Amino acid sequence: MSLFQTTALDTAGIDTGPVADAVRTRANIMQATQAAEDAVMAPLYAGAFSHDLRAALAARMAQSGGVPELATRYLARAGDMAPLADPASDGAAQGLAHIIAFVDRAANATRDVAASDISGLQAASVSDADIVRLCELVAFTAYQLRVVAGLRLMKGGAA
Repeated sequence: MSLFQTTALDTAGIDTGPVADAVRTRANIMQATQAAEDAVMAPLYAGAFSHDLRAALAARMAQSGGVPELATRYLARAGDMAPLADPASDGAAQGLAHIIAFVDRAANATRDVAASDISGLQAASVSDADIVRLCELVAFTAYQLRVVAGLRLMKGGAA
């Protein structure tokens, strides 16, 4: 994969010009970001969260985060979980309301996440390992949104 085919650079529209030149000097960061995405979105062991569900949740966070291009990219990988990418969906139809509520809170009101949010997931029979996996997905997607926004600002476009 070419450096400029990574999700962050492609989504931000970076391929030529001064920002692309600057990115080349930090290619390792973009490659590590892509490796992290691959590990979080399509791990060898997904636990309770299928690759499709992970993609739908990432698309949901990207949509709520104001980066519809990234949401579209993840939505293409969401399969039958695609309805969960819609921020208006509460996940009840899929039996995932507790997951959606946690993801929305962690992604959109991070400072309000409390121990009770974790214990709520545990009470819904989400294993501790799966809670960690879910938090990794939320954290990575938040990072990805910030990287894309920063690259766009460097390029002179809207974040």
